[in-house]
Formats: sequence, structure tokens, C-alpha cells
Amino acid sequence: MKGACAIAQIGLSPGSAMAIKQTDAGTVANWFLANVDRESGDSITHLKLQKLVYYAQAWYLANFNKALFREDVEAWAHGPVAPSLWQQYKDSRWDALSAPQTPPELTQETAAFLRAVMRGYGKFEAKYLEEMTHREDPWKITRGDLRPYERCSKCIPKELMRDFYGKKIKKSWKGPVTSNQG
Repeated sequence: MKGACAIAQIGLSPGSAMAIKQTDAGTVANWFLANVDRESGDSITHLKLQKLVYYAQAWYLANFNKALFREDVEAWAHGPVAPSLWQQYKDSRWDALSAPQTPPELTQETAAFLRAVMRGYGKFEAKYLEEMTHREDPWKITRGDLRPYERCSKCIPKELMRDFYGKKIKKSWKGPVTSNQG
């Protein structure tokens, strides 16, 4: 996985997780939308945004055994989806999403983490990110025997995400994901 190296090397110390306060999926999404390099012609569609938010959650879980945001991500046909974001952007279809009027205020540590996710995954097209998630265990295991195009709203367990991506960076956690409230 090409994105894993960038995320594994973000340079956050274990103590940095304390400085990253739990946020919500919408704030993470707004950060990505506010930080896409539109001047170079880059854009983010709803599909791509869902995958960036998913990878932010997954790598945060893998690195710190804490959730970046509380909302569950579901294993939909086009890959992992945060339902609140789907509700917000469903009418956008395949169009590029606009930047938020006011960029979200995040800690420096959170912004550094999300920049690493953007560097690792933002360069890929939405459909490629979808295909990546379809090859990875969290989505496949959660969906079980369903065909890729079949409807599914099962939540991808945070522990499954944490353990799958944690293996890629040689991190192992025991027990449930811990709370990251602050």
C-alpha cells in the first residue's frame, strides 16, 4: 500500500495523541476540503472525501488506539462511508466539492496528521481509492459474502481497522479501542 509509508512516518510521538482531540467526521471532511490544492487543478468529490475520511480514521486508530472521530464508518458498495457525510453531500453526486466558507480550527497535531493522510492518499483518484478499500480486509470482512455491488450498512469495527493498518506499521494493540475525548 503506497499511502501507508507516508502515514507511518508522520513523526508524531506517542504523546502527541494526547494533543489531538476527538473531533467529528464533518470537521475532518471540512479540513480535507479546505486544504485541497485547487490552484493546481486538484479537487475532491464526495466519493474521494469519504475515502480520505476513512483512511484518516483508520490510520489514527492504528497509530494511537483511539478514534479520531466517534461516528462509525459503514461498509457500503462503493467502499467505507461515514453516513453523516453521505447525508450532507449526497446531492453532489460526482461533482467536485467546494471548500468550506470557514476552515475548521484543529490542533497543530491534528492538522499534521491530516496532512500526512492527504499526502499519502490525496494524490489518488476517487475510484482508485475505492478499489484500494475493496482489496483491504476491514471492508471485505465486514461485508462477508456480499457481492461488491450489493447494499450493506454494517459498521466496520474500529478494532478491525486498527489491527489491519496497525500490522502495516508493526503496531499491535490489545482490547477495545480507547476513548479519545477531550
